[in-house]
Amino acid sequence: MLNNAGMNFCTDWRAVPRAFWGAAVALGNFDGVHRGHVHLLQSLKKARPGCAMGVLTFEPHPRSFFRPQDLPFSLMRPDVRAKALAEHGARCVVQADFDESFSHLGPEDFVREVLIEGLHVAHVACGADFAFGHRRQGDVALLERLLVEHGVGVSIVPQLTDASGPVSSSRIRRLLQEGYPDKAAELLGRSWAIVGEVVPGDQRGRLLGFPTANIALGPHIEPARGVYAVWVRLPDGRLVPGVANIGRRPTINDGQESRLEAHLFDIDEDLYGKTLEVSLVSLLREERRFASLDDLKAQIAEDAAQARKVLQSGA
Repeated sequence: MLNNAGMNFCTDWRAVPRAFWGAAVALGNFDGVHRGHVHLLQSLKKARPGCAMGVLTFEPHPRSFFRPQDLPFSLMRPDVRAKALAEHGARCVVQADFDESFSHLGPEDFVREVLIEGLHVAHVACGADFAFGHRRQGDVALLERLLVEHGVGVSIVPQLTDASGPVSSSRIRRLLQEGYPDKAAELLGRSWAIVGEVVPGDQRGRLLGFPTANIALGPHIEPARGVYAVWVRLPDGRLVPGVANIGRRPTINDGQESRLEAHLFDIDEDLYGKTLEVSLVSLLREERRFASLDDLKAQIAEDAAQARKVLQSGA
């Protein structure tokens, strides 16, 4: 399937278009498509500049498959990941269905059936910690040996690091959970965003004078609960400043799961059913309970004013 970015997105590794046989393919989960992932893609492109570049990734994330009881932890939705990979040069993104059958593929079977007979790879790149096959039995040394036997080139790319260590998805998740979206953005190369459809709420925000677009967190990791300065991208591409709350609304105490409620500045449009991209810029304050709705209303006004200052300053 060809998307509007000119990239083929394929959910069946057995049905990769012939036009992309012989591609140089990067392997991994690519959650977040952060600077480390971009470094891997750039290294692959440098190794095989004459090949079309592809990516093999997995959905759901193996961790989610083996530990379904865990809370959602993804940095991005699969469709958003595919788009981001295309923006960094991937001509074909193959999203393998990580199910029971796939999880039982041995290392040799993974290489032969998926990489050689399915994708017909010409070259493969992965991080030094890449593991594959049933119970993660395969490491990069085995991957290289097996692929070389098939005449396929291999690039084992060291992790990109900074002064604090490797740039990784787990490090970005931790920063978001600790309330540092600005530091997470440095590792991502952009602000972290929650993408989702606007669903009807209880209209309480409108009654308080601050109508909000309500978005379920869905597969996204829940960042630190609180109030954020945000930029919101609308379906038509407009970028609108705003203020958003992420949490369970302790003042109202509705007992519902955490959600994102974004108040967009200076526009009043019907956004129900539309998909928004809400980028977290800065945590303004932690979530807390107020004695009354009037106190809450006053605080929201302060939050909105502070968010405007933060966004206008470019922080």
